[in-house]
Amino acid sequence: MIVMKGFKTEFETFINDLQDKICVTLETIDGKARFKEDLWQREGGGGGRTRIIANGAVFEKGGVNTSAVHGMLPESMMKYLKTDFSHFFACGLSLVLHPVNPYVPTVHANYRYFELYDNDGEVVDFWFGGGSDLTPYYFFEDDKAHFILAQKAVCDRLDLNLYPRYRAVCDDYFYNKHRSEARGIGGLFYDYLRADKEHSGSFWFEFVTSLGHEFIDSYIPIVERRKEMAYGEKQRYWQEIRRGRYVEFNLLYDKGTLFGLKTNGRTESILMSLPPRVRWDYDFVPEPGSAEEKLLLALKR
Repeated sequence: MIVMKGFKTEFETFINDLQDKICVTLETIDGKARFKEDLWQREGGGGGRTRIIANGAVFEKGGVNTSAVHGMLPESMMKYLKTDFSHFFACGLSLVLHPVNPYVPTVHANYRYFELYDNDGEVVDFWFGGGSDLTPYYFFEDDKAHFILAQKAVCDRLDLNLYPRYRAVCDDYFYNKHRSEARGIGGLFYDYLRADKEHSGSFWFEFVTSLGHEFIDSYIPIVERRKEMAYGEKQRYWQEIRRGRYVEFNLLYDKGTLFGLKTNGRTESILMSLPPRVRWDYDFVPEPGSAEEKLLLALKR
């Protein structure tokens, strides 16, 4: 039997260090709010470090969370993962930021790692997953270009095939099928990245961690560019309408939300991604030719 070597220790160190770096950066740019830390334990094994920022000058609500959990998969998750092994370890960093200013986009990012074990505790499978995507309320082409090109540079340094492959996966995944529109304007999404004939486990470790380290440079310049733009009640109203679409995706389709709830994860940490102020108006349609309509046209396929 071939003994597999996973990346449990290395990846857990990566997410904890990245959480610290991102939180310090966000507190600095906000200038008012500070993260509240909540340490929690999971019934069944493991726990996490939830950090929430709220009512800031720049960020209305946000979370930068890490978790490292282990135990036995429920039968439903074994079927979903198509595995006969039930012993697992999973760790990851997940963040969502909902800014105050409607001209600053919401952002989501996730970097995660998963291991499966046999009854003797030997690693029988492991994979990486994650991604990041941008959800604006008003569409700016230069914001989109900056966010995407920062990630593309990481991909192209490792393999020129990576960016087009995982950009397409992102466009397919972050899509509200019942609305026939994308949740946002794109990014990258990848899952089940295993060692194969083309790339080793170490390659995928470098790929995912490099993208994690790139997050700050991909998003913060956009925040700096937009955070002082003047806005009014009309723009806030539209922001809340669009946040409703964000909620719909997270509760209907998001894999991380579903996995966390099905494996007895901490509900408060899992649902921290939901925005604080949101609305659903019946059949709301923006004015033709408006900036609001411009966003919708960008999100329609």
